[in-house]
Amino acid sequence: MPRVSEAHLAARRQQILDAARACFARNGFHATSMQDVISEAGLSVGAFYRYFKSKEELVTAIAEQVIGGVSNLLDEVRAMDPPPPIEDVMRRLLRTVDPQFGPDGVFPMALQVWAESLRNPQLAEFVREVYGRIRGHFDDIARDQQAAGRLPADADPEAVGAVLFSMVPGYALQRVLLGRPDPDTFLAGIKALLHTPDQS
Repeated sequence: MPRVSEAHLAARRQQILDAARACFARNGFHATSMQDVISEAGLSVGAFYRYFKSKEELVTAIAEQVIGGVSNLLDEVRAMDPPPPIEDVMRRLLRTVDPQFGPDGVFPMALQVWAESLRNPQLAEFVREVYGRIRGHFDDIARDQQAAGRLPADADPEAVGAVLFSMVPGYALQRVLLGRPDPDTFLAGIKALLHTPDQS
């Protein structure tokens, strides 16, 4: 029997993930069954379960694709010398995540996963791990900004990282629920806050 190529395995795996995204977008995470995804992918049950055993595994794989892109971007930003200003970091980040607000994007699904994680320990652990990883990037970016003289020497990088990180899900929540703001408006708000004169 000929050995299946890695390219074929990767393509079949992506076929399943695309089917899962379509099902989650159409029916929601909780209402989508594994059989729904199997039918959408057009595969046999046996072929499907070679790749994924649960909806949680599907969500994890979908999220990892997007998180991987965000992590790579933040790594690239940290490699720049000197580091770009915070507003430039956020501009690059929003341009990376903005395509994920469409009907096939991950952010509409992310809200469902956040809710489901409140009662699903496996998803809860995944959410903590993923967001903790991204939060760590922002802590490092805050340290880089401090080293470049753009933050006070006595600032707590983890406190700044917490605020920077919160901007991303905050932006995502508004875009999914309200359809706004657009990236330029959000970035204008960030820029205004960063350059507010000291009133003390």
